[in-house]
Amino acid sequence: MYSAKMNQRNVGPYKIYQKLFTSPIKDDIVIRVTTWEGFKMACIFPKDFLWGTATAAYQIEGAWNKNGKGLSIWDLFCEKTGAVKNGDNGHTACDHYHRYKEDIALMKKLEIKAYRFSVAWTRILPNGTGEVNNKGIEFYNNLIDELIKNGIEPVMTMYHWDLPAELHYRGGWLNPKIADYFEEYAKVIAENFTDRVKKIITINEPLCIIGLGYAEGIHAPGLKLSQREYLKCAHNLLVAHGKAARALKKYGAKDVQVGIAPNMDNFYPLDENNITDINAATDKMFEIEHQNPRAWINHVNWWLDPVVKGYYPIEGKVEYDNILPADYEKDIKDIGGTVDFICFNLYFGIPVTTDNNGAAVIAELNAAKTQMGWNVTPDAIKWAAKFLYERYNMPIYVSENGMACHDTVSLDGKVHDPNRVDYLNRYLLKLGEAIDEGADVRGYFVWSFMDNFEWAEGYDPRFGIVYVDYKTQKRIIKDSGYWYAKVIETGGKSLCD
Repeated sequence: MYSAKMNQRNVGPYKIYQKLFTSPIKDDIVIRVTTWEGFKMACIFPKDFLWGTATAAYQIEGAWNKNGKGLSIWDLFCEKTGAVKNGDNGHTACDHYHRYKEDIALMKKLEIKAYRFSVAWTRILPNGTGEVNNKGIEFYNNLIDELIKNGIEPVMTMYHWDLPAELHYRGGWLNPKIADYFEEYAKVIAENFTDRVKKIITINEPLCIIGLGYAEGIHAPGLKLSQREYLKCAHNLLVAHGKAARALKKYGAKDVQVGIAPNMDNFYPLDENNITDINAATDKMFEIEHQNPRAWINHVNWWLDPVVKGYYPIEGKVEYDNILPADYEKDIKDIGGTVDFICFNLYFGIPVTTDNNGAAVIAELNAAKTQMGWNVTPDAIKWAAKFLYERYNMPIYVSENGMACHDTVSLDGKVHDPNRVDYLNRYLLKLGEAIDEGADVRGYFVWSFMDNFEWAEGYDPRFGIVYVDYKTQKRIIKDSGYWYAKVIETGGKSLCD
């Protein structure tokens, strides 16, 4: 149940009033906020708060077969007819491989303090194992050095979905040896980059990796496995994280910190003044649904309980012991206690209330939607931070949050994206409330720095705070980019302007 200690930093009674915002997302949206004093406190972020932005290698780098880079499962998947909208692929993407200095200069202009990027596994280990590609090492060394030169902290993600094709042919995440290959990869990362990169995220969104790639088949590698098989994949992924985390500590700099970045079904109380709704949302956030292991991997405790606490959720073990890998218990020693911080990626959430019997039920929601069709629900980020901190008591980073829009270049040559500004403003205010109420949130990364290849959706959705003309590769800072620069400059105070 929800603990009262989370409210220990409140600045007075938690009274609710209504404040009208003129919204470019939806007219006359009403936001419920705290007292004005509480509202102002939500705009005051810690002085050392890490204001960042994020991308992923396959989505921006291009140079898919240059300088020794090997093939990934996304190179293969994009070749399948109908797999990706418009037949798009990441062969060129944003050409960041050749334009990283230009992109970093834009980050500096926007006063970005940290850049979360992913390494293309096949750029440094073309086959996923074996011989190291020195040209790949050189590229990431140059990228890291350029970031540091411009006062931007590099935050690295080891795996953002682009599994080496050769390892896929060997069974991919179904093969238990994948954990050893990932450990080998981590050793290369540790020995080459941790003298300058101090925060490393092993795996991004394991739910999407397994759920979309191995259960539903709508992402690479496009498989539709049985429950037993995709839960085996999920277990192998966790073992891989554990072995990689230990390798980063063993072979890397002593001060390197390791995390993991799950996404999940995000539940929040319909009425945040109602303790019954709060407890119902907590239960939904961490529940193990009866006879629904697909839903199990949607809940964050599948991913974080093992790496933080050293065991799978008890309810899950009881419910699904018969289809979990036979020897999963012996692997826990490799999985448990392997993170220094936790991350979460969040775009939308699901409101929860209770019925007449006190049971948790999903509340009806009439919310504005993004280009992706995702509900705009700022409360979700506040309660995700609070729930995760309450359960795991570890430093937290929001590793992704952002909005896809139908962005275009206006006649004045600029890109005006008021919907995104409004969206980010709302979510950051709610994140500020979570911090004020005791959640140890230490950083926030806008997704994404620039428009990019959005996986199966191709290039249609635009998430960036920087616009990319894919034909010319011209970059244009959007209004949201300049807005975010002001937020960073003021330490969040401009959110309340």
